[in-house]
Amino acid sequence: MELSPTAYVILGMLRLGKQTGYDIKQLVDKSTRFFWAASYGQIYPELKGLEERGLIEGAADPQGGRRRRAYALTAEGQDALDEWLKTPEDVTLEMRDSALLRLFFASSLPPADAAAIARAAGERHADVVRTLEQLDPPAGMTRTVRDFGLDFHRWCADRFAQMEKDLKEH
Repeated sequence: MELSPTAYVILGMLRLGKQTGYDIKQLVDKSTRFFWAASYGQIYPELKGLEERGLIEGAADPQGGRRRRAYALTAEGQDALDEWLKTPEDVTLEMRDSALLRLFFASSLPPADAAAIARAAGERHADVVRTLEQLDPPAGMTRTVRDFGLDFHRWCADRFAQMEKDLKEH
């Protein structure tokens, strides 16, 4: 069964228990967004499609006069998630970092301006490190995944600090 990556994020979050679209977004923001983000604009259409395919089932779950729909994983959804988890992938990592893109074209800037780009990027990664250090991995986020994020962002912060230093010297 071919589903989008966001669909698998939703199935994984629903494996943790019944959730609304809002709940799923909040879980994503506290866990996977450090390596796999999902927006409301992705989540809600996917919820509809997953329900139509019988992988999840939704029911009205009003809260304080607000219309809400809570979703649960069906047996078919459990099977689809398990199948995806067991399927090896041939994936190439694709990174999109606007600071690296700016630095790629920054040869015309004064060294101090280019160094400022690197410094800001390093600070951004250091902020992510501080956030991840505060997280006790939520359900579904293993400590090894959180630690990977810590190692990655620490490395990036250190590398951008070195870039800043190198750019100031030139």
